[in-house]
Amino acid sequence: MAKKLYVGGLSYGTTQDGLKDAFAQAGEVVSASILIDKMTGKSRGFGFVEMADEDSEKAIEMWNGKELDGRRLTVNEARPMAPRGDRPPRGNGGGYGDRRF
Repeated sequence: MAKKLYVGGLSYGTTQDGLKDAFAQAGEVVSASILIDKMTGKSRGFGFVEMADEDSEKAIEMWNGKELDGRRLTVNEARPMAPRGDRPPRGNGGGYGDRRF
C-alpha cells in the first residue's frame, strides 16, 4: 500500500519529474504531482508524492525542512480534504463585495 505525502514550499520551477526524482532518493515513488493554477497555468507551489508505505517516513525525514530547487520544503502525511460544506468561507466570492457601480 502507498501513503500520500503533502509537499509544500515548492519552487515554481520544480517539475513533476524533478519532484519524483528527488523523493526517489528515499525509496519507491508511486506517483508525484504538482498542483497547477487553472487561471495562470503555473505551479501553485505545492503538490503530493505517493510513496510505498515503508518509505514514506524516510521521505518525510529526508525532505521536511530541506531545500529543493532553492526553496525549503514542508513535507508531512497528507490529510483528506474537508468536505466543501465544512470549510470556512473564502472571501466574498467575486472580489467585488457590496460595491455599487
